[in-house]
Amino acid sequence: MEKVVVVHYSEIATKGKNREFFEKKLLSNIRRATKARVRRRYGRMEVEYKDGVVERLRKIPGIRYLGVGLKTSLEMDEIKESALEVLPSSFTSFKVDTSRSNKNFPLNSVEINREVGRHLMVKTGKKVDLKSPDVIIWIEICDKEAYVYSERIEGVGGLPVGVAGKVVSLISGGIDSPVAAFMMMKRGCEVVLAHFFNQTMHSPKVREKIRMLAEKLAEYQGEIKLYMVPFQDIQMEIIKSTPPKLRMIVYRRSMMRMANLIAEKEGCKAVVTGDSLSQVASQTLENINVVYSSSRLTVLPPLIGMDKEEIVNLAKKIGTYEISIMPYEDCCSFMIARHPETRAKIEEIVNYENFDELEERAVEKSEIVEVKVF
Repeated sequence: MEKVVVVHYSEIATKGKNREFFEKKLLSNIRRATKARVRRRYGRMEVEYKDGVVERLRKIPGIRYLGVGLKTSLEMDEIKESALEVLPSSFTSFKVDTSRSNKNFPLNSVEINREVGRHLMVKTGKKVDLKSPDVIIWIEICDKEAYVYSERIEGVGGLPVGVAGKVVSLISGGIDSPVAAFMMMKRGCEVVLAHFFNQTMHSPKVREKIRMLAEKLAEYQGEIKLYMVPFQDIQMEIIKSTPPKLRMIVYRRSMMRMANLIAEKEGCKAVVTGDSLSQVASQTLENINVVYSSSRLTVLPPLIGMDKEEIVNLAKKIGTYEISIMPYEDCCSFMIARHPETRAKIEEIVNYENFDELEERAVEKSEIVEVKVF
């Protein structure tokens, strides 16, 4: 018997002829994150158990769930003893749940459940409860080995980072944008972050907060590149020339153009925003159309149909929420009207835009921070 972690995925299994590509990418990501031995098995992966492995695996996109337990031979006596070994110290009832991909095994799943269950009843004196047991013993009968575990941990799900290309994701420091970046990692994208900031007395705190968010997101991607783009000169020009009610839209269009410049440098195929439809004035359909039209690249808003409560719950789940609610100075809210335009028209907005040189200079002056977790 050997203690291992059994990694399961779901969406990868639907990829047909491309399945091997997705599996190999997941295997590579697991090796890089855990520095552990990883073996590819049909429909699953076996990872060497050691300190810190489970915590790392929980945050790797592409993994549906983990089983932490024992690898055994295909001998029933060893399977039964392994089932006894993985039981927790305290419980009142149990259930055995077997899956059998090896159809040459002499017993079917129901027969294995009965035989192992009978053994556990005799050895522990505990009862079987098929509806609401305190503990479930999962048994997987494979071609050359069996896996037995009672500890099952949910993973991120989705696809492995790197299978869907590269994107640049705008990150403001609020709750929504880090969640949007995470959602794109979960869809297989490698994410580059871009933050636009003003140089004020509050800048050190804002910069530290954005770095903390980048570090948290890097736990899911392994490493992440963050562009800290100075926005103050552009913003001052916008304030000089643009009516207060239109400034938010012009700010965001300028940021979108600079995100495109970063994407060009980094080989990114799309721009990601944390927009949620009609959540704030800049996120009406009319304003979103005007803002996105400034991008040469496709703009992806993964939170567009989510409400605030859903976004907050996801932020808490991935660990960005507590960082996001720390006070910070948002450059987009600087010197805009109390009631900004909610139905902007592109033909009006373009009259206030002529910042190409300033935008190129700002991107060139960006501080690039590279955060590496594994």
